[in-house]
Amino acid sequence: MNSVQTRSAERALSSGTWLIVCGAMLYSILTVTPLMAAHTPDEWDWTAPILPLVVDAAVVIVVKLDDVLARLGGHGGRWPVALRWMTGLMTLALNTADSALRKDLVGVAVHAVAPLLLIVTAETSLAYRRAIAAAVAALEEKERAERERRERVAREREEAARQRAREEREYAAQLERERRAHEAALAREQAEREERCWREEREREAAREAAERAERERREREREQREQERERAEWEAAERRERERREREEQAERERAMLLARGPAVGKLPEDEARRIVAAAFAARLSVRSAAELCGWSVGWVSARYAEHRGPGTRAAELALASQ
Repeated sequence: MNSVQTRSAERALSSGTWLIVCGAMLYSILTVTPLMAAHTPDEWDWTAPILPLVVDAAVVIVVKLDDVLARLGGHGGRWPVALRWMTGLMTLALNTADSALRKDLVGVAVHAVAPLLLIVTAETSLAYRRAIAAAVAALEEKERAERERRERVAREREEAARQRAREEREYAAQLERERRAHEAALAREQAEREERCWREEREREAAREAAERAERERREREREQREQERERAEWEAAERRERERREREEQAERERAMLLARGPAVGKLPEDEARRIVAAAFAARLSVRSAAELCGWSVGWVSARYAEHRGPGTRAAELALASQ
């Protein structure tokens, strides 16, 4: 029997025992409660189920603790046995008392079934559990002995394997030493050849780096020279643009001064000339009315030209200038 079968048997025994215990408890409560009610004052009839419940609770305690002790391989002594038989006999007496008082032998036999089954089941389940515990202990002892034997054989095999491995390692180490000595001689010769090649390569690399460095310096000087020439050309171009801008501004200032120095127009000047005079007056911040006098056009036309120079959103300013 293996551990799986043992656990299955224990579960079946535990389930059957508790099924019988619960059925016997329920049957006992239903049987004994009318008897207790008949022998209890009417005002205390509600206490009738207490006695069978207490007796059956003692049965549950006994069965549960016997189960635990059997699993642990222990023995509770004489008192658990006395409690088990006392509760069983009490349950038997309470269940058969009513029929016995009425001299109903059939009723006594019928009501004795559940208590007797409970007593025998408790004793039988305890015996089964002890037998199962003993069998499990014997099985575990056998398995432990078998496991120790296998471990001993495995240790002996491992020791023999280690011995063989040690001898093989020693032989391999000797071969490895000889091989390394040979490889070391070859490596020294190879290192000397590589050292010579490395020195020659370093000399060539140094010469190449010197040539590249000289070339980079030459290109850097040429780049700096081109950069300086470009900056000088940009500076000269900026100076030239600034000078031309100042000349244009001075020329425009002279033209505006000439246009404004002409005084009020006698008549209505041509539109192109009038536009130039309005632009000069706008730049000089003259009023719309003054500009209209200089070009001979109406204040409304001049106001429209002022609005063109100022851009959108300047109608209020235009009206203010027109009112001056």
